[in-house]
Amino acid sequence: MHEIVTVTEEGICAAMRHIWERMKVVVEPSAAVPFGSLLENKVDVAGKRVGIILSGGNVDLGRLPWA
Repeated sequence: MHEIVTVTEEGICAAMRHIWERMKVVVEPSAAVPFGSLLENKVDVAGKRVGIILSGGNVDLGRLPWA
C-alpha cells in the first residue's frame, strides 16, 4: 500500500527541534518531514520497526525556528 501524507510547518519545526534536543543533530526542514508525520500521527506505525534517514544540515543556525 502506498500513501502520501502532509505535515504542517509546525510539525516540521517540532520534528527538527525534537531531533536536535534528543540527538544533537541539526537537520534541514525537508529531512524532518518523515519524523514530523510520525509526531502528527499521520502514519500508523504501532508495533512496527521504522527507519528514517536524516539528511542535510543546510540550515542557517541563526534562523532556527525555535531560536
